[in-house]
Amino acid sequence: MSQSWNELQETIPYRLAPSMAKDHPNLPVVKEEGCYYYGVDGKTYLDFTSGIAVTNVGHRHPKVVEAIKQEADSFTHGPIGVIQYESILKLANELADVMPDDLDCFFFGNSGTEAIEGALKLARHVTNRPNVVSFTGCFHGRTLGAMSVSTSKAKYRAYQPAQNQVYQLPYYQPGESADEAIAKLEKACETMFAHYTLPEEVACFIIEPVLGEGGYIVPPAKWLQQIREICNKHGILLIFDEVQTGFGRTGEWFAAQSFDVIPDIMAVAKGIASGLPLSATVANHTLMQQWPLGSHATTFGGNPIACAAARATLQIIKEENLLANVKEVGSYAAQELTQLQQAFPCIGSIRHLGMMFGIEIVDPETGRKDGDRAAQILDLALEEGVLFYFCGNEGEVLRMIPPLTITKEQIDEGLVKLRKALQRLK
Repeated sequence: MSQSWNELQETIPYRLAPSMAKDHPNLPVVKEEGCYYYGVDGKTYLDFTSGIAVTNVGHRHPKVVEAIKQEADSFTHGPIGVIQYESILKLANELADVMPDDLDCFFFGNSGTEAIEGALKLARHVTNRPNVVSFTGCFHGRTLGAMSVSTSKAKYRAYQPAQNQVYQLPYYQPGESADEAIAKLEKACETMFAHYTLPEEVACFIIEPVLGEGGYIVPPAKWLQQIREICNKHGILLIFDEVQTGFGRTGEWFAAQSFDVIPDIMAVAKGIASGLPLSATVANHTLMQQWPLGSHATTFGGNPIACAAARATLQIIKEENLLANVKEVGSYAAQELTQLQQAFPCIGSIRHLGMMFGIEIVDPETGRKDGDRAAQILDLALEEGVLFYFCGNEGEVLRMIPPLTITKEQIDEGLVKLRKALQRLK
């Protein structure tokens, strides 16, 4: 006998760990399609989260669904190395065509965190250096190694001994000029190399080219380019965490191309396979060949069905010209958000690159970050029928990351609902 939704929800406190099942907004849904979720309550919800930047080509795109079905007729599991199969080999070739510069060799895993762990291991292995430098505010994952380089929120590291030999530099702060940010960066590096670690002990710098969970902060290209120069000067590898910025989210295939900065290693996931578990640690062939058999491995990474979904995703982005759509509709959405900002004093800054939007919520009287107010807005927007997500150290930023297939009409639909939520709050 099937259980009702109400009966099923009663099992959540007993069967699902709170760390998994208590995220916002806990919306019960029965179906997803395109840019929409369909709720148990019979309502339709416009999704401005893309499953947290995952379903870049929309939920259940027909070509992705068909690719999954076809692959499942031949394979459901493929421990690569033990066997070889077509979908992973073709995916590697097709990914190489869209990656920045010569980043053309892949270690496939299952999640963004795995890709970060692989990137850190690769950097330490090939440089034979122990130390890692990350940037304050960045988020790289929740396993021990990835958590050691993550500083978006202290609570993510609670009671977990971070790995030694990790140092932090300040991330770019909104409002700084490029020159101010570069001067601060160079001073911080000078202090770090004088007092904490010699540069020849540092294997890598790891950074999100656009700060994600830490608040959707977009730095100047010159600042990232200076980081590249510092790494070049000291023989340090540069890792870009493009888990959230990849696969068209910034208006280019990757943020590296948006900022004209080529890292030595990249970590990609999220939008790669439209919701199926897949990620990749990426480097050029010469670097990756120094990572021999046994130095890293996976059982499930590069699953054949996930690889088929990823191939379909790449094809859709090209065929539907989604990079151009990101630029056109993204610019339109930024203009509309600016008008909303002018009408509501609780909106601080609007941060934007491609189809990534951070809507900062502040106390109108003090101008301070206001996570409580942001949470109220999220709830009210959901009641109006549009789903946003939060980010920022205090949860003060509304994260707006719709599918790359979004239209201007759907942007209007979502922002009308957000305006109603803000009016109700006011």
